Amino acid sequence: MRFEKVPTLAYLLLLVLLCSLGVWQLGRAQEKRLFLKQQELGAASAEIIILSNHTDIKADELRYKKTQVTGQYDTAHQFLIDNQVSAGKVGYFVLTPFIVQGGATGVLVNRGWVPLNLDRTVLPEVELKDESTVVNGRINHFPSVGLKLAGAEIPTDSWPAVLQVVDVDVLAKKLTYPLMPFQIELAKDQPAGFKRDWQATTIMLPEQHIAYAIQWFALAVTLTILFIGYSFKKNDK
Repeated sequence: MRFEKVPTLAYLLLLVLLCSLGVWQLGRAQEKRLFLKQQELGAASAEIIILSNHTDIKADELRYKKTQVTGQYDTAHQFLIDNQVSAGKVGYFVLTPFIVQGGATGVLVNRGWVPLNLDRTVLPEVELKDESTVVNGRINHFPSVGLKLAGAEIPTDSWPAVLQVVDVDVLAKKLTYPLMPFQIELAKDQPAGFKRDWQATTIMLPEQHIAYAIQWFALAVTLTILFIGYSFKKNDK
């Protein structure tokens, strides 16, 4: 059987693309299995990570772990993460720097969600007492956004400072002291917090990735059948 050059080349390119997409979806399925396992273990674990200035910071490994840290809130400097939705309403997450006892390292404590005022120029009241305390919560990544606009990580000049996306390096520079590369979601039984409906991160399940992979491989098989059928007809002619 003879194969025409152009159709064969087009077939091979499409076949490689479809198979690559299928393999990629299988890889994503495995990543999601590992992620969900980490989330499950972190939520079920009774271990409490005690943070200090000497804590070995591995944000991904510590994610969803319960934590405790002693120190003092930096009440003069707080951040509001804009465009955060809770129960269909728009508001802010309140991030308050917490200075770890015995040093000058800070960690951002997410004290919860507050609603947006009708007048956007009026920011919510988020003050708290300036005193040493012990904070309990869980370690997590910072809130993310689907589309990051240019300058979204730059906080406003006044306090509390409003921003769209958290960049620890940018905020540490504004605060003039280093920050740990994650947030602590304040436990619901802790004082000085706002609405805290901490949820496990919603992701596409591994089974969905497997289903997509099967679709890509099925398309590759269909393409092969069509190409072979086309080639037979051309040869018959």
